[in-house]
Amino acid sequence: MFARQPEMKVFSGLANRELALRICRYIGVPLGQATISSFPDGETYVRIEENIRGHDVFIIQPTCPPTNQHLMELLIMVDAARRASADRITAVIPFFGYARQDRKDQPRVPITAKLVANLLLASGVDRVLTMDLHAQQVQGFFDIPVDHLYSLPVLIKYLRQRLTRKTVVVSPDVGGLKMASAYAHALGANLAIVAKERRSATETEALYLIGEVEDRDVLLVDDLTETAGTLTSAAELVRERGALEIYAGVSHAVLVDVAIPRLKKSKIEELVTTNSTPVRAVDGFKTTVLCVSELLGEGMKRIHNDESVSSLFKIENGTKENGKTS
Repeated sequence: MFARQPEMKVFSGLANRELALRICRYIGVPLGQATISSFPDGETYVRIEENIRGHDVFIIQPTCPPTNQHLMELLIMVDAARRASADRITAVIPFFGYARQDRKDQPRVPITAKLVANLLLASGVDRVLTMDLHAQQVQGFFDIPVDHLYSLPVLIKYLRQRLTRKTVVVSPDVGGLKMASAYAHALGANLAIVAKERRSATETEALYLIGEVEDRDVLLVDDLTETAGTLTSAAELVRERGALEIYAGVSHAVLVDVAIPRLKKSKIEELVTTNSTPVRAVDGFKTTVLCVSELLGEGMKRIHNDESVSSLFKIENGTKENGKTS
């Protein structure tokens, strides 16, 4: 006799409840009831308001700013679910903060991505679902399964309609070459690379361009922008090299204060991004936010039903797979 499949329950922290509600509408399950508040001293309080004993629990929480607050919120929610006897707990982290600190590139610095992986495991997470990690090797920091989705299928549908002339896909730094190559393949476009030098945490300088952009539209592709320094300096360089209209496609737009005036003064015509995190509006600058609720919701459904997630990476034009499932 087959065991009954555990019922699915979905909860959300406070980081991006709108995305969680959209995911629940797509899946066809209600968003679970949980109380999240703060004690007078700032400590986080969580209480799950319904029975989850023996259930398959998904907790949706990107670790976007304020990063430490949202990360602690996630860990405390996971601990509450584990102590309430959930059968399995999947942390759905559309934007995984601290992924840039993935190695010791200076003396006496931490590998914070590994620390966060350890904290999630210690709190009681059984599985992680995330999207467009800044460094793909972060998957290897976990001793539990990690399903790594890509926003490319969502962005590419819009970009194919938006980019009507000959286009060159440009990686604004060497580290983003693999991602830019996937977009170039999907669009049937040429590829170029900008070499940059980071002067500080908020300042970068585009040094030179490898590739030809003259009399072509340009799509700058990156996984993350916070200060917009890398994007805007790359846009300046490709415009100097004769590029026509310049667009930016970014998975996670975590726009801090310094990014707003930079984008408004930049050569970029439009920023295309996703709602993996709440996106700040920039007056006088066109920002298009595409919804990833169906992508994440489909991933959650397949995890719940023990089905393959890898087919979510398939796109038209060659049916190329742009990632792997752990």
